[in-house]
Amino acid sequence: MRVFVTGATGLVGRALCVELSRRGDDVVALSRNPQPVRERAQRWVVGDPGREGAWCGEIDGSDAVVHLAGESIAGGRWTRARKARLVASRVESTRIISQTIARCASPPEVLICASATGYYGARGEEPLAEEAPPGDDFLAGLCRDWEAAAQEGAGDALRVVCMRFGVVLSAQGGALAQMLPPFRLGLGGPLGPRDRWFPWIHESDAVGLTLHALGAASSSPGRSDLLRGPVNAVAPEAVRMGEFATALGAALGRPARLTVPLFALRLVLGELAELLSPGQRVLADRALASGYGFAHPNLDSAIRNCLIS
Repeated sequence: MRVFVTGATGLVGRALCVELSRRGDDVVALSRNPQPVRERAQRWVVGDPGREGAWCGEIDGSDAVVHLAGESIAGGRWTRARKARLVASRVESTRIISQTIARCASPPEVLICASATGYYGARGEEPLAEEAPPGDDFLAGLCRDWEAAAQEGAGDALRVVCMRFGVVLSAQGGALAQMLPPFRLGLGGPLGPRDRWFPWIHESDAVGLTLHALGAASSSPGRSDLLRGPVNAVAPEAVRMGEFATALGAALGRPARLTVPLFALRLVLGELAELLSPGQRVLADRALASGYGFAHPNLDSAIRNCLIS
């Protein structure tokens, strides 16, 4: 396949480009700074996914587009200006890609767009399959509009998949890398209430499920239908925040008892606190029903793998 990838320097994008190239796909990676992706893609182009440019021409003739670009949601307090940047980097860039695909003489057959389990908002004990309605907070609204922009070109000719990623566990960066220093000092513990659900996925499964979705068109029609629209990119084992903290502490041989109250998180981080203590019992039913086999379906295995990587 010829695959056009945005966000190729990000946590999932880097690993995805490696796997695509390893299996022999023709990878074209978009980056504002091409140097980091030079060894991970067979070809790279410079451009800003939030603005139309010469890079849009690379989509024409591609078999698939994987759109992972976007400003870091956890990169700082959600001020009004930062919220505007988050919307622009996700919703507007996705709309540009959808409109570009609509103009292509030889359009791709599949668009895979990142989204997040933040779509659901905090939902307590409610089991959340892909059909569940969105929440009512800022992140839920952002994910709703993000996915709507991706779906603008959906139809018989274009299969659109919106990957609702949980917290991606990786030794290379992301949330786990930020948690490790205090946990190694014995100062770790739950962020917010211990009983809040914590949706997660190992980096290799975030990449593997994306590759699985790319190849669905060549599988049975039923499998392709399951990998159309939203897909919860989370591990099958649902855990609570307290269980996550205990498992990480045990893997490091350290206590994990220092709970950070949710009110304290909100005081320091504002609305961003809800991202660190999600409270979403997200189900991986659609991924499993489509035939995807998770490399790390349980938390202990995933954490151990990250720590030895």
